[in-house]
Amino acid sequence: MTLSAPETRYRVETRTRTSAIAGLVGIVLIICLFALPAFASRGLIQDLFFILTMLTLAQFWNLLAGYGGLVSVGQQAFVGIGAYALFGAVILWGLDPVPAILLGGLAALALAVPFGFFAFRLQGAYFAIGTWVLAEVARLVVAQWRAVGGGTGTSLPRSATENIIFTEQIAALFDVRAAAARDILAYWLALVLAILAIGGIYWLLRSKRGLALAAVRDNPQAARSVGVDAQRVKWFVFLTAALGTGLTGALIYMQKARISPDAAFSLNDWTAYVIFIVVIGGIGTIEGPIVGVLIFFLLQTLLAQYGAWYLMILGLIGIGVMLLAPRGLWGSFSDRTGIQLFPVRRRLIGAPVSTKTPSREE
Repeated sequence: MTLSAPETRYRVETRTRTSAIAGLVGIVLIICLFALPAFASRGLIQDLFFILTMLTLAQFWNLLAGYGGLVSVGQQAFVGIGAYALFGAVILWGLDPVPAILLGGLAALALAVPFGFFAFRLQGAYFAIGTWVLAEVARLVVAQWRAVGGGTGTSLPRSATENIIFTEQIAALFDVRAAAARDILAYWLALVLAILAIGGIYWLLRSKRGLALAAVRDNPQAARSVGVDAQRVKWFVFLTAALGTGLTGALIYMQKARISPDAAFSLNDWTAYVIFIVVIGGIGTIEGPIVGVLIFFLLQTLLAQYGAWYLMILGLIGIGVMLLAPRGLWGSFSDRTGIQLFPVRRRLIGAPVSTKTPSREE
């Protein structure tokens, strides 16, 4: 018997033991969150609705800017158009608000096509400014839509809010009033949307399209040289973010039941705060927006009473984090510890394996 040269066997891994444990904890947490309305107060349900919707907006902006390299400050356009599409469908067509949420997402997707046509002609800071200008144009156009209140806005009809699908069953299940049942329904929808956003983005980043996305973000010219269609990848990310943002905007204003152009297209509420969440949590990571939205909610709860000073404090905190931890709080923590709850990087693992081959005696 003779020994042949050692053979090296490799395998590609993306999951880690930490991520597997985090997955199990996440499943338990999701089950608990779905069951929470049976025990929680209405105020807590409303707070969690806010956290979940802001988390979803942050995840889609992070997909756009952190993974796609497209820094947009006009995402409020898709929140607003999604919300107004829902109100228009309910008021003009008598559609139930829950299925009308889907129309909100489709309306945002449709708006993203002409938006992208103009915005993709710009680069860098000009792209960011261009998206903001386009969002302002959308706000001014919607303000002329008299059927949904014009510049002053309008409310959902009482007949629509009192008869939202599933609210009667929820009220009977938890023995609560109709208003509380509507909050529970909105909370559940927000939870489902957040799960789909996080799960969908994670799946995307682990796919071949995710590799193409990272390549285009890091070096578009090099990506094109190996056959990646950079423009198609950017369009895909832009349209996906618009769809998710529009769905979230429609859900937010279904819960509010009151809308106006200034509120629905607010730069502060739907873009500035979202950017703050992503930056302090960690841009370019799925965990970052989760950490960021919790910090943002805590700061908002503690500092909102200080009026304009609240915004200044948020700005100073954001600047401080960018200077001291450019990758955000989670990014810095992950760099130091190597912990990733949603690992997307591929690791090549291999070990030499000795094989024996029989020698032939003459």
